[in-house]
Amino acid sequence: QVQLVESGGGLVQAGGSLRLSCAASGRTFSNYVMGWFRQAPGKEREFVATIRWSGGSTYYADSVKGRFIISRDNAKNTVILQMNSLKPEDKAVYYCASRVGPGFTTTAETYGLWGQGTQVTVSS
Repeated sequence: QVQLVESGGGLVQAGGSLRLSCAASGRTFSNYVMGWFRQAPGKEREFVATIRWSGGSTYYADSVKGRFIISRDNAKNTVILQMNSLKPEDKAVYYCASRVGPGFTTTAETYGLWGQGTQVTVSS
């Protein structure tokens, strides 16, 4: 079964850090692009960051650039989102997603496989 499973969400104070993980299984993802999106209550799903599994090139939303880092662990078939200097506006459900590469896209509809999401709450 091909799936993405997120973990690592939780409650953190503003200025703190969280590390999200996305475990990918069921297929070879070497030709895929992996992305993180987030959705706050009452808002549309928003692009956060993306990485090419092969080569590791990355791209970030302006709102998180300089604070978040996306990476992948080939040995564990896992994509990581390290979130630093968190702000209350970062509060959302965070989703991992994949699409066939190599091109980057920030449009959620172009990603074909999604995880179930993990909640991130940032208190002020």
